[in-house]
Amino acid sequence: MNLSGKHILLGLSGGIAAYKACDLVRRLRDAGAEVRVVMTEGATHFLTPLTLQALSGHPVRASLWDETAEAAMGHIELARWADAILIAPASADVMARLAAGLADDLLTTLCLATEVPLFLAPAMNRVMWAHPATQANVQTLAARGTTLFGPAAGTQACGETGEGRMLEPLELVALLSRHLAPEQNRPWAGRRVVITAGPTREALDPVRFLSNRSSGRMGFALAEAARDAGAEVVLVSGPTALPTPEGVTRIDVETALQMRDAVMTQMPCDIFIGTAAVADYRPLEPAPGKIKKTADQLNLTLVKNPDILSEVAARLDRPFVVGFAAETEHVLEHARDKLVRKRLDLIAANRVGEGLAFDQPDNALTVLWAGGQAELPQADKRQLARQLIELIDQRITPRA
Repeated sequence: MNLSGKHILLGLSGGIAAYKACDLVRRLRDAGAEVRVVMTEGATHFLTPLTLQALSGHPVRASLWDETAEAAMGHIELARWADAILIAPASADVMARLAAGLADDLLTTLCLATEVPLFLAPAMNRVMWAHPATQANVQTLAARGTTLFGPAAGTQACGETGEGRMLEPLELVALLSRHLAPEQNRPWAGRRVVITAGPTREALDPVRFLSNRSSGRMGFALAEAARDAGAEVVLVSGPTALPTPEGVTRIDVETALQMRDAVMTQMPCDIFIGTAAVADYRPLEPAPGKIKKTADQLNLTLVKNPDILSEVAARLDRPFVVGFAAETEHVLEHARDKLVRKRLDLIAANRVGEGLAFDQPDNALTVLWAGGQAELPQADKRQLARQLIELIDQRITPRA
């Protein structure tokens, strides 16, 4: 993500998602942007201007009637200073006022007085988002060239679940980077990436299966990050309820054998990332009917599944191969062995167990390669994914 030298005017409207603005300002500055903040009156009930002033390094504006600033037509000066305006959170109210062309506060006045791109990150209750009035406003704003980032679906502050959550700060910065500096932020343009994600299921009978706790979050986050880097991405996914990332080709599979076949049909590629928690074994002969609880013990005969990572790495036209090692103990020892034994270019290792990694929104990784390693500390999986893609890019560049 690169926003070096960009002037970003961050607008905050009133809503509980305003709490994310503190992290958003920091992430924008980390990406190289200079940030100035404008708040609606409603936003000041959730955050103080002083907090955002400290984080942005600039005074925060919250009123159109600031005599000191407006003596020099401050709203016009801000509108001309910005390279882009991002309103996050964008409430249903501020979207309605923008759609109507109102200029009754500083933020909406700026939006009318500017010629730079306008980006909105909607945040509201799921029913408000789905309301015909809001959707009509969305269409009006889009027709005028406004770009919407999100919203996402999930649990909301009101306790309900559905579409209307504001995207996370790191994701907003990545999307803004793609729009404002597309060439700088697409180092994988022209590359084809195949990623596996999620668990596999190995049938015991028509109603039962062997599986694991993988949610698929890491693989889906990597698919998003690779897409944002400019790659053509194919995501081979085991059973998961996660939505397909926009712009990513998804192939759904259930068993390890199906995943192996799907991966091989996508070869050759430039980069292969094996994130999926593929079952090591499968039942030799799944029962044709439901197994009844008649005996005190049930003996299963299991056979080894194909090793997808090793098979990809052994190809004559092998891509750059990245594996994952999920271990409960001796994490680095097992990961280093897997790196060498399977002839991988890179491996990301993490400890798993109760409350760790699997089915969690965050994780921590130790990334190993021949002659080196790097630590990616505990963070949201989307953030980890982008850090891992950057690390892969550093390692793959000499092979390009």
